[in-house]
Amino acid sequence: MIRILPKVRDEAGTGDAKASAGEQPVSFVRPRKEQRIARVPATPQATDIDLNASALIVVDMQNDFIHPDGWFAGKGIDLSPIRAVIPSIERLATGLRRADIPVIWLNWGVRADRANLPSLTVEKGRSGDSPTYSDPSPSGRGHILVRDEWGAAIADGLTVAPSDLIVHKHRLSGFWDNELDSILRQRGITTLLFAGVNIDRCVFSTLQDANFLGYDCMLVEDSCQTVSPDFVRDAVLYLVRLLHGVVATSDAILTAVGQPGPALASSNQKSSDRSAP
Repeated sequence: MIRILPKVRDEAGTGDAKASAGEQPVSFVRPRKEQRIARVPATPQATDIDLNASALIVVDMQNDFIHPDGWFAGKGIDLSPIRAVIPSIERLATGLRRADIPVIWLNWGVRADRANLPSLTVEKGRSGDSPTYSDPSPSGRGHILVRDEWGAAIADGLTVAPSDLIVHKHRLSGFWDNELDSILRQRGITTLLFAGVNIDRCVFSTLQDANFLGYDCMLVEDSCQTVSPDFVRDAVLYLVRLLHGVVATSDAILTAVGQPGPALASSNQKSSDRSAP
């Protein structure tokens, strides 16, 4: 490595280039990872990604959304569509870890006093007479989506490895009022793979903001679901393909990164009786 020292004036004013005795340099040189390029079959077109600059973002796979004693269940919402993606997400996260791709769990984790939640967010969470963020859970399981309480914990059936990161959010988008963007940029991450629930709410809001911030976005179709009607999910998939990135399956991604496994039955069966909260 060649080091070039700047010219500095010595005490005699000769202008000779030399380093001060005992001076310790500071380095702005950052290590660069070797690229690992993989081509993923996707729509609207196949997509090349750098595995060393990619991360999986798993959104809101938490007890208050997924568990029968959680907040959504207490609203009378049918959980079967969103519970159905648990095996697909577990398989995807496991395979990507083996390929040395980081897994980030992006979760609601509100303050108990709701001090940083906008009033409209709080009111939209009520859905009539139901409790909202940080209210006591009707099932007696702590407070709704409060950080470090039961409702905000990742649901059973999903493995959080020691190498994984957990990032808490306080909006539908995971890029507001938290550290997600800083974490990704510090790690040189430029491509984001999205999984989780609900595809039309927090997943889509986060993916849109990621796209606006300059990240490349891939939505994992069979690892995302919603309790909203099917036409809403279809609209999100259409908009991602049209404007915000590409759409791929977990099988296509795992095969591309060299971690293929047994295929799972489709978890995205149509259901005509879903209701939005």
